[in-house]
Amino acid sequence: MSGVLDWLNSEAFTAFDQHVIWSDMVGNCVGLIALALGWRRSIWTWPAQFASGVILVAAYASAQLSGGVGKQLLIIGVAFWGWNQWQRGRREHGGDIAVRFASGRERAVLVAGTVVGTLIVGGLFTAMPDLSWNPWPDAYIFVGTLAAMVAQARGLVEFWFAWVLVDLVGVPLAFSSGLAFSGLVYVVYLALVLWGMRDWWLRSRSSSRPVLEGAAA
Repeated sequence: MSGVLDWLNSEAFTAFDQHVIWSDMVGNCVGLIALALGWRRSIWTWPAQFASGVILVAAYASAQLSGGVGKQLLIIGVAFWGWNQWQRGRREHGGDIAVRFASGRERAVLVAGTVVGTLIVGGLFTAMPDLSWNPWPDAYIFVGTLAAMVAQARGLVEFWFAWVLVDLVGVPLAFSSGLAFSGLVYVVYLALVLWGMRDWWLRSRSSSRPVLEGAAA
């Protein structure tokens, strides 16, 4: 096992004075595939997110970003829940995954949860500096990713807006943490997110049916 971890955290190549490790490169490439599958509303986005999370745990651990490690562990856990939610949605809507905008209450819960969660996690990282050398951006990405994936699992268009907000902090944090490939992939993520946002937005307008009803049950 240690041999695999050593390989994952070994250098793949150097470009523009940035050292790229295997776990950072492979995990983020799989993450890009997961995002593209999410845009296509394919249920296989969840296994891809699970695989990406497993690999990227090693990358963030090597950069001593506990928030990043926690983010990937959340992705692994939420991937199981998201798979079940979309399976239920497919059964209820004839094999398709319908999408919609969140209600006012759902938006308020997502925003409030993100703010409160960031304050709690950021406070924890600040009180325990060994967990993260950059506590507040790390905490924001940790909690923002959870909010985005919960919105995705429920088929909410706001999922894409949440990813945009995570990317705005994730790009500079990745570069400053020595995860150059993550930084570059975040830029590609942003392009895919904007594309996916447009697609889900248009699909939400073409259907007035409730989506994934009972998902919170």
